[in-house]
Amino acid sequence: MLRWALIFFIIAIVAALFGFGGIAGAATDIARILFFIFIIVFLVSLVLGLARGKSPAP
Repeated sequence: MLRWALIFFIIAIVAALFGFGGIAGAATDIARILFFIFIIVFLVSLVLGLARGKSPAP
């Protein structure tokens, strides 16, 4: 998911350089949404992993 956010960010930069403001804005919004979804999924995964805990092997 972070890869897709980075791809849309690069598309937004390239589109802005060529003057396509609408496409650049849309790609930026998509990249921002995907980035925040990635952060939320990462934090939930981190909390669940810490809450689950692992006991040391005997």
